[in-house]
Amino acid sequence: MSEANPYDKFLDGRPLEEIFDATTNKIAFLLAQMGVEKSRQPPAPGKWSAAEIVAHLADCELVFAFRLRQTLAEDSPVIQPFDQDKWAATYPGIPAAEALAVFSAMRTWNLRLLSTALPAAANRPVTHPERGAMTFQTIVETMAGHDLNHLGQLERIAAS
Repeated sequence: MSEANPYDKFLDGRPLEEIFDATTNKIAFLLAQMGVEKSRQPPAPGKWSAAEIVAHLADCELVFAFRLRQTLAEDSPVIQPFDQDKWAATYPGIPAAEALAVFSAMRTWNLRLLSTALPAAANRPVTHPERGAMTFQTIVETMAGHDLNHLGQLERIAAS
């Protein structure tokens, strides 16, 4: 596993664009499969519900949006980490459909940026204070692995 991308173990060899293009529809499908009530129920004590996972994905898409743009706009920026558990304190009560709408809008915006930035910007350097030296491409690969990690969680909740 790459220290720069803790989610690279979830990458399955598919083109990243294919993962990105499928994520929003896959989330919508899984949420429809489980229904509103099940989406609100944590699968186990101390675990996020499906709705909370989708809220986390929406928050992370906002973070990725900023990191991508910062990396394009600045020379060798240091990106800001965040405490996901502190951010998650705001998730209870957020409807999954609302979180999905935010995720979907931000994902569309980010994909528009990626379509114009890559491949030229792939090697632009960036530093994560906890993960070290990275590139623009590392951020993109982290996004895809992060998607697959949380899609797996949503699939397990839907199947339970």
